[in-house]
Amino acid sequence: QVQLVESGGESVQAGGPLRLSCAASGYTYSDICMGWFRQTPGKGREGVASIGSFGRTVYADSVKGRFTISADNDKKSLYLQMDSLKPEDSGVYFCAADPSRRNPTTDPDDYNYWGQGTQVTVSS
Repeated sequence: QVQLVESGGESVQAGGPLRLSCAASGYTYSDICMGWFRQTPGKGREGVASIGSFGRTVYADSVKGRFTISADNDKKSLYLQMDSLKPEDSGVYFCAADPSRRNPTTDPDDYNYWGQGTQVTVSS
């Protein structure tokens, strides 16, 4: 059973950095698709960034140039480095994985394993 546990969420000032981590277990292959998503009250789950096989990445337009997704070689640790944070980046951030997928994707419907989420609050 795939398990994902996020950490690192906290309250920060706008313009500052924050790094999220996700500890993953329950699968063998390393060239799987993983992603970060965020959700705010009244809105659906929004794809933020994804990493697939060969380190290919995709980002939401709203975070390009500010966020960086990375993972250890065995894909058992996933990270999201967030820089130049804005108040609109606030939300609950989720880590997700799909061991059957190789291409990165920010569509939440493409994932079948999710963590419990970690809260990020950016104040102006």
